[in-house]
Amino acid sequence: MCLLRNSKLTAQGVSLKIEGYWLASGILGVTASILKRIGHAGADAVVTKSIGKVPRKGHQGPVLTTSHGGLLNAVGLTNPGIDEFAEEMNLLTSSDVPVVLSIFGSSIDETVEVACKGANLGPDAIELNLSCPHAEISQISHDPLLTHDYVEAVKSVVNCQVFAKISPNVSDIVAIGKAAEKAGADAVVAINTLKGMKIDIQQKRPVLGNKIGGLSGPPIFPIAIRAVYELYECLSIPIIGVGGVSSWEDAVEMHLAGASAIQIGSALLQGMSVFREIREGVQQYLKTQGFSRTSEIIGIAGEK
Repeated sequence: MCLLRNSKLTAQGVSLKIEGYWLASGILGVTASILKRIGHAGADAVVTKSIGKVPRKGHQGPVLTTSHGGLLNAVGLTNPGIDEFAEEMNLLTSSDVPVVLSIFGSSIDETVEVACKGANLGPDAIELNLSCPHAEISQISHDPLLTHDYVEAVKSVVNCQVFAKISPNVSDIVAIGKAAEKAGADAVVAINTLKGMKIDIQQKRPVLGNKIGGLSGPPIFPIAIRAVYELYECLSIPIIGVGGVSSWEDAVEMHLAGASAIQIGSALLQGMSVFREIREGVQQYLKTQGFSRTSEIIGIAGEK
């Protein structure tokens, strides 16, 4: 078992409530200052950029472009490594902003090592990135057995919540979700970005340096809704919905599909007030529909 010197779970006997509107991973870099600003601007929790064992430069640029109302990125999991990121985590965990540490590894052993070091920094939870579509880890959550083994290995060495972030680029997302649940995941995060590509018709070549990237934003919202709905019908653990939510109407729809908490990423282009605007819109909807709490509408679009 990893030591947890600063664990909020151990120290306070509580865990992060899976509710509200969170900053999605990978949106605003890896500095504590900007992540705290997002929290103070209204996010109920912030998820860090995915952090690995060692520093990583990522893919050669261009790494970001727009496409059909969404964003297409191939950053390549750029990060400073878990040892270097410790200073930022110390600043984050000493604040009043709930922090979910996103991690990844190229093997189970490497992922366990990062998880141990990360848990020792005291996050409120760990998000296990098993599904970045433009990096070598993309295939993990394509395989139920691999998903199970990664989640089980991390859960066996940390004493905090573990959320499994899974891919939409699969034929059976429910099988992946069930594997994560069976392995002990405390929640499933659905979905990651979709594999996509853009070609410059003047230069007649791919725009992104990596050629293939991950599509996010409004174009993937219907796919995220479908995934959340299917997972909610079959899982007992909470679903954290993510993918294209940019308004309170989108948030309501995702709650109705089955999401207990919702992560917001590309919509941050609207400004940091987006978290409060979505929350206020949802609360007004609940009031007009005769509900008292968001929990009353989670999953009611289905038959569960």
